[in-house]
Amino acid sequence: MPIDIAFLAIAEAQQLYHWLPAALELARRPGVRVSVLSPSDSILALIASYDPDATLNPVRLRRFSRKPDSLFRQPSRIATLIGNYRTIAHYPVLVTTEISSAWLRRVPGFASRLILIKHGAGDREGGYKKRHADFDLTLVAGEKDRHRLIERGLCTPDAVAVGGYPKFELKAQRQRFFDNDLPVLLYNPHFDPALSSWVQHGPAMLAALESLVGWNVIIAPHTKLARAVPPIVSAAPHIRVDMGSRHAIDMSYTMSADIYLGDVSSQVYEFLIQPRPCIFLNLDRRDASGDAFAHWRLGQVIESADALPQALASANALQPGFVAAQEAAMRQSIDLSPVPASQRQADLIQTFAKAPL
Repeated sequence: MPIDIAFLAIAEAQQLYHWLPAALELARRPGVRVSVLSPSDSILALIASYDPDATLNPVRLRRFSRKPDSLFRQPSRIATLIGNYRTIAHYPVLVTTEISSAWLRRVPGFASRLILIKHGAGDREGGYKKRHADFDLTLVAGEKDRHRLIERGLCTPDAVAVGGYPKFELKAQRQRFFDNDLPVLLYNPHFDPALSSWVQHGPAMLAALESLVGWNVIIAPHTKLARAVPPIVSAAPHIRVDMGSRHAIDMSYTMSADIYLGDVSSQVYEFLIQPRPCIFLNLDRRDASGDAFAHWRLGQVIESADALPQALASANALQPGFVAAQEAAMRQSIDLSPVPASQRQADLIQTFAKAPL
């Protein structure tokens, strides 16, 4: 009998890059049958674009939403889980990147084993929730997350494993987004209204970016922020705004920018696959001594939008002083083993799925 493993694709498109490489690797192995469960034709089409040999078995879940289907607007996860419970619970092993699926534990008789692949490798405290404890196995990108989950009592040591960062295997190549050779600044504000540099300071940030001379600017907010705020609009010829596209989620921008500008987004660790200058925005002048701001030690921190031009002017000269810290942070956040992360995750999932209950 083959091992039946199902991947739940009920979140927005940015999360699929964290599990899709492992799903494809498992589907190529003998004795393993991999299904992908989603209420979205758009999501299933994006997945199929990475699976030309159709190794995955797509299962279209019932959709409980009247809103148009899109990559970045998915139906309520709880409604999807409730409305498709019998289909979902049919699979003995379920893999997901979102913690809403822990709700399944509340259903009497639910017997499937749950595996969480923690998406991203950031530092924000919002990445650690009580529902993490409801999963039988959690896969993380590096030792940093493994240590924090154990330290917070959310996982026992034998229920969390380092599997690397498979998204790097699907990363886009460096591209030209402007018709000149000026350096490119990527501004990547996070969605958390309590921490985002855009929610309270958007007009000042846009004015500062529009006034830059000698720079091209990509404004690519986290897709959750892009859905929550009015569209960012600029007529400045050196600014490209992306409120939600495939470029915003497949590392096109983090691979193509020369300097990163942000607040608390985990995308900084995707940018630092190659050490490069980073500038962080502490516009609310927060105490940055806790874990949530650990990445602010990897570049300059500025406290006003007006300080941006000087920070940019100093960035390349200051960068050698940050390289060692950036490389050390990457080693802790993302385990860059020579063994591909897709293979490591697939090994961990397959071994777990074969183990007796």
